[in-house]
Amino acid sequence: MIGDTELVAFKASPIHGLGGFAKMDLPAGTRLLEYQGERIDKSESVRRCEQNNVYIFALNDRVDVDGDVPWNPARYLNHSCSPNCEAQLDDDHIWLVTGRDIRAGEEITFNYGFSLEDHHDYPCRCGSPNCVGFIVAEEFFDHVKSQRELGAESREC
Repeated sequence: MIGDTELVAFKASPIHGLGGFAKMDLPAGTRLLEYQGERIDKSESVRRCEQNNVYIFALNDRVDVDGDVPWNPARYLNHSCSPNCEAQLDDDHIWLVTGRDIRAGEEITFNYGFSLEDHHDYPCRCGSPNCVGFIVAEEFFDHVKSQRELGAESREC
């Protein structure tokens, strides 16, 4: 399949499109994949984001990584509001690392960490009991939940 690695197989996902799935049981703290791509400056990053490129990943205060390249299978990992992996920066490299034990066959997910800007354009379909309905960083979960509750209350009136 596309981009299969020693630890991750890529196939159709119930969350969205393709996804990555554990080929074997993986203990917490396992480095799965490096998020790779073209290194671009912040102004180019803004330009590409304005063109709806959702594969941009902040690397440092000067450079971002555009992961929309064929050699980056990590771009197929889906977002979840209850992820089992996290992105970790290590010496100007972005690694996707298991945050807990993962069972063979389980879909590998991480939180994309999107900001609130235009978050309504990015609905979440992760299926987690903790799903907030949109792809946003965990720091925004309470805000998004409160806004959804306010919207529900106003529709009930």
